[in-house]
Amino acid sequence: MRSTTVHGVNTGSEPSARRLSQLETAFPHSPGFCFLHFPRMFQTLCNYFWWDRLWLPSNLTWADVEFSEGRVAPKSSDLYITIPLAFVFLIIRHLFEIYVATPLAGLLNVKEKVRLKATPNPVLEKFYTTSCKHPKQADIEGLSKKSGCSPRQVERWFRRRRNQDRPSLLKKFREASWRFTFYLLAFIAGTAVIADKPWFYNLRLVWEGYPTQNLLPSQYWYYMIELSFYWSLLFSIASDVKRKDFKEQVIHHVATIVLISFSWYTNYIRAGTLIMALHDSSDYLLESAKMFNYAGWKNMSNNIFIVFATIFIVTRLIILPFWILHCTMVYPLEIYPAFFGYYFFNLMMVILQSLHIFWAYLIIRMAQKFITGKVVEDERSDRDETDSTGEEEEELEEEKAASAPTKNGPLSNGHPVLNNNHRVKTN
Repeated sequence: MRSTTVHGVNTGSEPSARRLSQLETAFPHSPGFCFLHFPRMFQTLCNYFWWDRLWLPSNLTWADVEFSEGRVAPKSSDLYITIPLAFVFLIIRHLFEIYVATPLAGLLNVKEKVRLKATPNPVLEKFYTTSCKHPKQADIEGLSKKSGCSPRQVERWFRRRRNQDRPSLLKKFREASWRFTFYLLAFIAGTAVIADKPWFYNLRLVWEGYPTQNLLPSQYWYYMIELSFYWSLLFSIASDVKRKDFKEQVIHHVATIVLISFSWYTNYIRAGTLIMALHDSSDYLLESAKMFNYAGWKNMSNNIFIVFATIFIVTRLIILPFWILHCTMVYPLEIYPAFFGYYFFNLMMVILQSLHIFWAYLIIRMAQKFITGKVVEDERSDRDETDSTGEEEEELEEEKAASAPTKNGPLSNGHPVLNNNHRVKTN
């Protein structure tokens, strides 16, 4: 039988149990399932993925970040629990929206708006679902001939159909309530985790004793809860309110999950807790501003948003790049030479920073509208996801006019039809 060697470990000719034992000894940090019931090729790929030279400085091995007597270190297997915990978060969110957010919406007078439904029309429905939700004038003329409706009726049908797909005000309020509650609790918990630590005041101490730093119970639970929550956001993003920055949100959630997981694997726990707490410091303010906006408390919403914008810019555009990124890019090189894991971690940080710049641009645009007194809606809202109150009121007015008695005979689309086929507005 041919034998192969992976980093000095024979993988081909020895008994299976003994071979797996050798591999696990060579790569103690890699998950155990990588070595069970996998073809040899996948075992080799897994071995190379967990190669210590890839993720750790050249003079360190995974054994240096594993458990030792009197010290607790993070294990990769600890993160497996975050997937089932993410589904627990989804269940908690569902119950929260029913039993907490919905009654709260009632107290704040957040009500569902009356929406007129589009009458079933296979021709128009097919165009709506396969081609475009906002047909051009030429498309409207063509659809009018195919469906037997007038161009005005086609326009009205598409307006009503778009309104059906828009998220309701109550849905957006409940979603904002859930995120506000989590972000506020996470910020309080994160502050409690890091506020009494010496590295919170002296960032050079973030790397003191690395990688043999001890994992504290508070850090463990902070990581597990944050990672589980971001998994739940990723799982529910398809059903949540979609906005212009949908793709950026997906990239943000993925980059956050990768960063949290990587920092756990490589024991970047101190830097990770600082980054998570910094991000939680402003998010709950944005969600509370949304809640008051949906409830119609415009002045309160605007004031909270100004506070949010200020904190966001200070934390994401000043503290994060000039303190935290400096801590993760400069200070480690004073202790260890650069390695792949160092570049990988900071690349993810740069991606997050780029997203922050993009969102800061949108936030500043909104703040300018607040200051100038213009009517403001979420700059991240997509055209199809924004409530069209004016269109709804117009539709309802037309329905009332169509059902009201008139001296001028039968009505068409809310206007009396004369014999010469010219429409005259009713008084």
